[in-house]
Amino acid sequence: MTTSPHEQAPAQPQPEAPGGHPQRWLILGVLCLAVLTVVLDNTVLNVAIPSLTRELGAATADIQWMINAYSLVQSGLLLTAGSAADRYGRKKMLAAGLALFGVGSLVAGLADSTGQLIAARAGMGVGGALLMTTVLAVAIQIFTPEEQPKAIGIWAAVNSLGFAAGPLLGGFMLSHFWWGAIFLINIPVAVLALVAVVVLVPESKNPQGDRPDLLGAVLSTIGMAALVYAIISGPEHGWTSGRVLLTAAVAVVVLAAFAYWESRIPYPMIDMHFFRNRRFTGAVSGGVLITFGMGGSLFLLTQHMQFVLGYEPLEAGLRTAPLALMIVALNFTGVAAKWAARLGTPLAIGLGMAVMAGGLAAIATMASGGYAGTLLGLVLIGTGAAVASPAMSHAIMSAIPPEKAGVGGGINGTVAEFGTGLGVAVLGALLNSRFAALIPVAATSLPAALAAAGSAEEKAEITDAFSSGLETSLLVGALAVLLGGLVAGALLRRAERGDSA
Repeated sequence: MTTSPHEQAPAQPQPEAPGGHPQRWLILGVLCLAVLTVVLDNTVLNVAIPSLTRELGAATADIQWMINAYSLVQSGLLLTAGSAADRYGRKKMLAAGLALFGVGSLVAGLADSTGQLIAARAGMGVGGALLMTTVLAVAIQIFTPEEQPKAIGIWAAVNSLGFAAGPLLGGFMLSHFWWGAIFLINIPVAVLALVAVVVLVPESKNPQGDRPDLLGAVLSTIGMAALVYAIISGPEHGWTSGRVLLTAAVAVVVLAAFAYWESRIPYPMIDMHFFRNRRFTGAVSGGVLITFGMGGSLFLLTQHMQFVLGYEPLEAGLRTAPLALMIVALNFTGVAAKWAARLGTPLAIGLGMAVMAGGLAAIATMASGGYAGTLLGLVLIGTGAAVASPAMSHAIMSAIPPEKAGVGGGINGTVAEFGTGLGVAVLGALLNSRFAALIPVAATSLPAALAAAGSAEEKAEITDAFSSGLETSLLVGALAVLLGGLVAGALLRRAERGDSA
């Protein structure tokens, strides 16, 4: 008779010193350096699209795959990478991720065809998946429970900094060097981080040594990649197009098969019982909606600044930077961690998401009146995210046994990828629907509509229609984030009461 993993004694990670690893803050700096390279690469390519189109002769489909190859491979492999890190060693997987990311960056920077660049981006996605899952797992291992919220806050701040700095760095590099430099700059950072990981980071893994779940790895990779592809391609090809419906159907069927398989085997990659834990489900639902609001709103706001207000990409990036700067300031100083500790996790997540919703509403209602309203909204979103996002990540990781910390990191990364993609797709679809109903010309996008306009009055109507669509989309996003905060806070409060009882 096979013993269920729930009946076995829980495996423990390698013990650390009672006060945590003696070099834990230095190690955290190394981990954040690794994270920064990966997050930067999520956004830096967007500003290089004109250069790639001109110098490589890239068609629209090529550009899409240059961007999507990285995100699809990374999101598809997050759960598998986390499971591999738990089984074979988190330090090994972290080093392997840095090496793959560095080699992929070298190939991408020297590519002389679109096919080579797409393949290199896919390889970088594999390295990115290994990095994003193991960094959070290692941080959980080396810090004491009391220090974990602050450490996770710093990790979250670096994520936000990379997200905001990507377009700025890309614009600076392209103004001084050729497009390949945006990839080659990753190499010295990856090498430095790799040496530091080998020297400083302690090895940790699940000493129970669960058998590898090969079928689960295949199913989760296919299912998550199909799901993310359906979400990101929906706005372009149409939600009812055959391509999107078929991909979404594949995702549903494969992920259902994955869930069934994981519930039947003695050594699952993801224990389906996690989803019966209110702390876990509350944190996951909150995490999806935090990234839903941030990803979708920044995507729409950047378009508004460039197409309606006429800012260059670098100028638009500078004007959205206050959101990331608030997250960085509140988390690096430890202020957000102190607020979260005083409020408690349920209230911190609920209140933080309510403040985020207020920021989205402020942008929706005041963006057309100038930058002051947008700045207020960005500051509110950044403040709310600085408190809620690390609390959510810590709640996810604390709801999972320490020996499964790699899988926890994979779940956390998957939540972020899914929420961001969903926010861009849903809020973008709402904006496009509202925009198409109001414009006086036949067009599918704002640039096309402006090009087809025959007079200044028509152009003014078109930009007003876009602003109206932006307002509608952001108000819907604000409502979703607010309701998500209430649900997540309530679930976490019930979980805490159950623990105390």
